[in-house]
Amino acid sequence: MQKIDQTDKIRLDKWLWAARFFKTRALSKKAIEGGKVHYNDARTKPGKIMELNSHITVRQGLIEKKVVVLAISDKRRGAPEAALLYNETEESIIKREQEAVTRKQLISAQMPPARRPNKKQRRQIHRFENINNASDTQD
Repeated sequence: MQKIDQTDKIRLDKWLWAARFFKTRALSKKAIEGGKVHYNDARTKPGKIMELNSHITVRQGLIEKKVVVLAISDKRRGAPEAALLYNETEESIIKREQEAVTRKQLISAQMPPARRPNKKQRRQIHRFENINNASDTQD
């Protein structure tokens, strides 16, 4: 992996693309402009020059990652090499895992979607309603 000297200036949107957070630079630029990416805990612009050991918060859907920049590169390489450009903080990992467990529990706790009764179930419902209606009139 080619590391770039600090004298070479790499834009934030290009680094996010090279680190494989986004598929295209246009998507990374759109995320930065939309406030989904914070550089050192503040909103920033896509043209922000990257520095080593800076903190970046990236929100993608329901997932939020807080990473520390370890290396700067303008080349998009494979995922194993891209993962060497940053290190996710321990708090971020723990929080992401807890949120994933919570989402799974919420999904499993939901009732199954309502379905229309089939012909046999409709007959049972009508029989039950007729029995209840007959007992209500006798009271």
